[in-house]
Amino acid sequence: MTQLNRQWRLTSRPVGMVKKSDFEWRESPIPTPNQGEVLVKQIYLSLDPANRIWMNEQDSYMPAVVLGDVMRGIGLGIVSESKDSHFSQGDLVQCMVGWQDYAVLPAGALTLIPKGLPIPMTTYLGLLGHIGLTAYYGLLDITHPKEGETLVVSAAAGAVGSIVGQIGKIKGCYVVGIAGSDEKCKWLKEELGFDATINYKTEKVAERLKALCPKGIDIYFDNVGGEILDAVLGQINKKARISLCGLIAGYNVERPNPGPYYFPNVLVKSAKIEGFIVTDYLHRAEEAVKELGKWFIEGKLKFRVDVVDGLENAPLAINKLFDGSNQGKLIIKVFEETD
Repeated sequence: MTQLNRQWRLTSRPVGMVKKSDFEWRESPIPTPNQGEVLVKQIYLSLDPANRIWMNEQDSYMPAVVLGDVMRGIGLGIVSESKDSHFSQGDLVQCMVGWQDYAVLPAGALTLIPKGLPIPMTTYLGLLGHIGLTAYYGLLDITHPKEGETLVVSAAAGAVGSIVGQIGKIKGCYVVGIAGSDEKCKWLKEELGFDATINYKTEKVAERLKALCPKGIDIYFDNVGGEILDAVLGQINKKARISLCGLIAGYNVERPNPGPYYFPNVLVKSAKIEGFIVTDYLHRAEEAVKELGKWFIEGKLKFRVDVVDGLENAPLAINKLFDGSNQGKLIIKVFEETD
């Protein structure tokens, strides 16, 4: 076991895509917990679009990461040392470890994960973690899908979008997924059961939506914003519901994108747009995990992870979320599970 704690500290606000030079690599002694604290050794680090928001100067739903601080990030790890009666050495936990090997955290900031279940550890950062909760509540709590309705999902081959589309099928919707390659579109249709797909890089989204959604669009789960949101707004039905999960198309731009030009349709169609943050639903996590787990066991839900080896690769790996090269939930493997 390494005797040093390796860290990535944010040293400048990224302009455009994230660069390695926006961070400083630092090595320091492993910290020691005080009473009521726990030392966590990180096994897997989750890379999420929200990481890019936290790097900006302005606050979002969480304060911006202070320059010089360890980059914020959700992780899955093992308790190395505990000074709190609620946790023991060897416990599997999920928490905001950050971009580092080890973190000392208050016991109240940790979520205990059950061990010994016949599922991969990475599932707890995907289907049965914040990703699954985002898909579950973002679709069901905000849009209330009904059988026979048309659901469109952007970034449909991503971690959240792929689960949203499958839940839509479980609820009896006609589901159209928008993704960035023919390979991803094929996976959505042949493996996940989407009814139709659009490759936004090679097809005209607005035209394809007209062809694939002849009855209009009842529900849109938006992960990207920008031109795709505009194309959907031009074709929404009366009382359409839009769940605003992310605006990834604008996270790396230097100037805000104009539009959406079809925004007046929200008024004309008496539609609803509601944004949400998954932390709003953490108190209801058990409900979602139980249902998601049931669907998974029944073979109704599939998911995949894209694991990049090595904490040292985090600053460049996160760009896979923005250039479309990731294949499912993006995760950094910090240590081997058996270390």
